[in-house]
Amino acid sequence: FPGMLSNPKLELVQGTLNVVMKQNVTLSCLSEPGSPPVRYTLFKHNQQVSALNSSDSTPALFSLAISSASDVGEYKCKAEYNHPTGGKYSNSLTFTFIEPISKPVLSSPTSQAKQGQNVTLSCFSENGSLPITYQFFKGKQSISPQKTMQKREAAVIFLFINSLSDFGTYKCKASNSFPNNTKYSNAFNFTLAEERSHSQPLIISLGLILLLLIIGFALAIPFFLIPLYKASE
Repeated sequence: FPGMLSNPKLELVQGTLNVVMKQNVTLSCLSEPGSPPVRYTLFKHNQQVSALNSSDSTPALFSLAISSASDVGEYKCKAEYNHPTGGKYSNSLTFTFIEPISKPVLSSPTSQAKQGQNVTLSCFSENGSLPITYQFFKGKQSISPQKTMQKREAAVIFLFINSLSDFGTYKCKASNSFPNNTKYSNAFNFTLAEERSHSQPLIISLGLILLLLIIGFALAIPFFLIPLYKASE
């Protein structure tokens, strides 16, 4: 009489649980102890995917091709003998899709700044599996630690424009768990805001006063000339 089956162990022997489209993975299922032959059945969300009979003590190997969203999710395997003694179920393994990130966009509420001003930069990749890790650069030099965002939101840093050297080219990069998928943003430059001269408002004010005086003088001339004209008659 065959020995009592233990709960089989489901393991990933090829590939990763974070999968991309058209990726092949292999799962192994083995119950120890147990006397062969043993029938192993692979399930996805309680629906049978495949079944194999093992005539020795080696694990059953299930090869899967992840070709659509319906192929991801929770998998389990079942080990049983060919007579009605009941079967045992394994642990579960869950596959999830990972999506490559899109090119991040680097932006700021203002494109002009002056020395002594605080500014912000935000970096955002609209598409891609979370979490997404961002990093900011000025030229080729990193200016911030990596920021890992668990939600679909921009990473933001605060900068202090201290000198003219801070008016350089800024970029950011984004990456996630998708293999070989680091992307850099557009370049962003702050331009120096023109400071208005303090004398300019004074000149404008003096010009307006002078214009009002000329207009007032012109309007007052008739009041002086008419009495003089009458007095000379």
